[in-house]
Amino acid sequence: MSWITNLRPRLRFFAKKETPDNLWTKCRGCSQMVFQRELKENLFVCPHCDFHERIGPAERFNQIFDGDSESGGTYARLPVPMVADDPLKFRDQKPYPARLKAARQKTGEMEAFLLARGLVAGVDSVVGVQNFDYMGGSMGMGVGAAFVAGAQEAKRQGLPYIVFTASGGARMQEGLFSLMQMPRATVAIEELNEAGLPYVVVLTDPTTGGVTASYAMLGDVQIAEPGALIGLAGQRVIEQTIREKLPEGFQRAEFLLEHGMLDKVVHRKDLKDVLGRIISMMMDARAGRNAAA
Repeated sequence: MSWITNLRPRLRFFAKKETPDNLWTKCRGCSQMVFQRELKENLFVCPHCDFHERIGPAERFNQIFDGDSESGGTYARLPVPMVADDPLKFRDQKPYPARLKAARQKTGEMEAFLLARGLVAGVDSVVGVQNFDYMGGSMGMGVGAAFVAGAQEAKRQGLPYIVFTASGGARMQEGLFSLMQMPRATVAIEELNEAGLPYVVVLTDPTTGGVTASYAMLGDVQIAEPGALIGLAGQRVIEQTIREKLPEGFQRAEFLLEHGMLDKVVHRKDLKDVLGRIISMMMDARAGRNAAA
């Protein structure tokens, strides 16, 4: 028997301490590891390179609505209409209902577009947020119905409508039903315009496809977060079509701002204040017009 065998019973071995696997996040911009708590305190913006990470509706609502600095924004969730789950009985590698079930389990939500009402820098507003984690934020009947419901609630209450877009485009599993959400959203926006109510869009990373071709580009004011990918078709498809190399930064927020497709690119920490000033001025102008009439 060796000396180590005799010694082992007298040694104190400690159990391995379990460490949560979500303490650190790798930045998609600079690839540096960022402490998760630090990233959250910085509004999910990388402290090293200022890269804006994608965030979901819960984080967005907490950031954009007024409320306690510790608990986040104070708001009321608004109901969204229920629609048929599988109108075309679609199946690709798996049935469409199975994909919906997986998306609902992942996000805890029934659809990719959520609505809430609360104060944004002191202005009562209806806010819609598209959730990219839910099937890439794809636009189907549920998203279209939720968007229209938000516009109708804003019109009914006489409030501004703010929408945060994040989408890969139309939802192919719903075919023509998905594409029909584009004109539906356009009609709802026109009703807001006729009522003189602000419709403000904040384009976040990524906003592409049919969403870009409809309600994402129809705002009274178009804002984007820094570095957001915004476009209709993918860069590779465009290059293959025109047979030319695209310029540096093509389809990024800053490029679109330079070429007149956006009104402003706003850092996430300034977004609530900027939105508050915009909708406050627009609502004051509406009140002045109504008083004059």
